[in-house]
Amino acid sequence: MNLATDQIETAHCWENILVEQFQQPAGEAICHYGDEHTIYLSLAPRPVRLLIQGNKTYTGLYGKGHISLIPAQMSVFARWDDEDHYLQIRIASRFLQSVARETLSINPDQLELIPEFRTRDPQIEAIAMLLFSELKQDNVGSRLYTDSLANVLAVHLLRQYAVSKSRLGIYEGGLTERQLLQVLDYINQHLNQEIKLADLATLLGMSQYHFSHLFKQSIGIAPYQYLIHQRIERAKQLLKQTDRSIIDIALECGFNSHSHLTKQFRQLTGITPKAYRTYL
Repeated sequence: MNLATDQIETAHCWENILVEQFQQPAGEAICHYGDEHTIYLSLAPRPVRLLIQGNKTYTGLYGKGHISLIPAQMSVFARWDDEDHYLQIRIASRFLQSVARETLSINPDQLELIPEFRTRDPQIEAIAMLLFSELKQDNVGSRLYTDSLANVLAVHLLRQYAVSKSRLGIYEGGLTERQLLQVLDYINQHLNQEIKLADLATLLGMSQYHFSHLFKQSIGIAPYQYLIHQRIERAKQLLKQTDRSIIDIALECGFNSHSHLTKQFRQLTGITPKAYRTYL
């Protein structure tokens, strides 16, 4: 919604997706984003009466978990009668077009989404809450992780809400040994850098969605999980073999802060980097 920035509780913009949390008193707004598709997920603890006018008019109570989808280029007027709390996810049109072309063989020039108001979609809600968790953590997670969430969300929107439906091709058997080694070598050589899902998929000439699916088939975990494991293993080596500071080791291993390394290290090993070094 076109709202004043002081009404935004928290927000973060990744490359193809913007996630914002709003909490605001009763009011009204014009909702329009020319180059972005927008999802609204209600977080309100009690239902809020909402009027929406777009290609059709809807009036009713929105409760926690209700979702609205407003396609790019569509203007909607909204009025809510009580304090509202919701998550807004804006997805770049160019990104959805790219996923449509590469993953579902949909002509991006013919891509059109169906607007929805006050619907329930457990998959969108689940992905939205994972993005919300990343938002609340101030984006300390892996870029591969948010890229993966964005791709799964895009494919779901295309399969469930596009005017022209298309089936998703099934890829079984995982990556070949040569493909897998190529990807693992790339990750190992770039542990201290930001690795995008697109970087890995491009290595093998496939869509990001299918790459993630085949990678997990091959080694049992998602690309972002593998990356975190390898960064922790590199940190262990540096903690053992050097007397470098923990913040230097964190940056060398691709973490953005001492606390980021400590959090991930504790999750995987049960102890902090400092304790690991002390008890060696």
